[in-house]
Amino acid sequence: MKLTDLLAQSNKTLLSIEIMPPLVGQSFEQLFDRLTPLVECQPAMINVTYHQQEKVYRERPDGTIEKITLRKRPGTVGISAAIRYKMGIEVVPHLICGGFTREETEYALVDLHYLGIQNLLLLRGDPPPNMKHFTPEKGGHKYAVDLVKQVTDMNRGIYLDDELIEPNPTDFCIGVAGYPEKHYEAPNFNIDLRNLKAKIDAGADYIVTQMFFDNQKYFDFVDQCREIGIEVPIIPGIKPISRRKQIKAIPKTFHVSLPDPLVERLIACEDDKQAYQIGIDWAIEQSKELMEAGVPMLHYYTMGKPGNVVQIIRAVFG
Repeated sequence: MKLTDLLAQSNKTLLSIEIMPPLVGQSFEQLFDRLTPLVECQPAMINVTYHQQEKVYRERPDGTIEKITLRKRPGTVGISAAIRYKMGIEVVPHLICGGFTREETEYALVDLHYLGIQNLLLLRGDPPPNMKHFTPEKGGHKYAVDLVKQVTDMNRGIYLDDELIEPNPTDFCIGVAGYPEKHYEAPNFNIDLRNLKAKIDAGADYIVTQMFFDNQKYFDFVDQCREIGIEVPIIPGIKPISRRKQIKAIPKTFHVSLPDPLVERLIACEDDKQAYQIGIDWAIEQSKELMEAGVPMLHYYTMGKPGNVVQIIRAVFG
């Protein structure tokens, strides 16, 4: 079922969880073991992230250096299908611009269409760890809005090969990212909102936000979106803090701010065990306030470690 249809039929806040596909060499059974406690929380959707290739340099026996291209977490399409049909849960595979041509993107979309998977989250994607700036693949998309346009075209039966005879249109529900504190590359918040509106005008059906730790930032973001004519559902993204060092790491990595009360609690911690519990407590407080405000869905980022998210969901959803 399409995410937007599910939201329209529900009279309560739904649950969404984001996971990463396993590393190369790991089995679905290992992923299943990590997923089991999350599945027991009865999520409406499970998001599966997508990861572009990385370039690493290795020394040959003769001392020369060779460049190798790797993908450490392939399998988003396969894992999505396994979750959908082995676990019976709707999935939202991510698709990104980085590392893929338009043709490769179309192949992935065709596979997803064949598998009956209707929901997508379309992102530009961050540069890989060994690159400072995002660089599109030759023949790929530079911006998420272009990826949205490609999927919207396919939903209209328009493929890259314009000589196809009566091509079958796809029927994807398109999600995009929103940034309550502005995308770090946008020169200001208004331009970032304008870019988001362009993705909606191009055919996106819903928005999932970047993590935030102050709910007022989400509420203000929704108001500002509505003011410029963005009427699609806006789903808040929540990530619990789990270690003291994340006081510095999270703002640096994700370009978000931490409110003073949260920082003060974390500074007062004696160890990471206390920080872990504070992260859980803070996310529970956030989630309950958002639920009381009537948000359509709560989306939790697990980052491959679901233990704290399970505790939060059980406290919030009962």
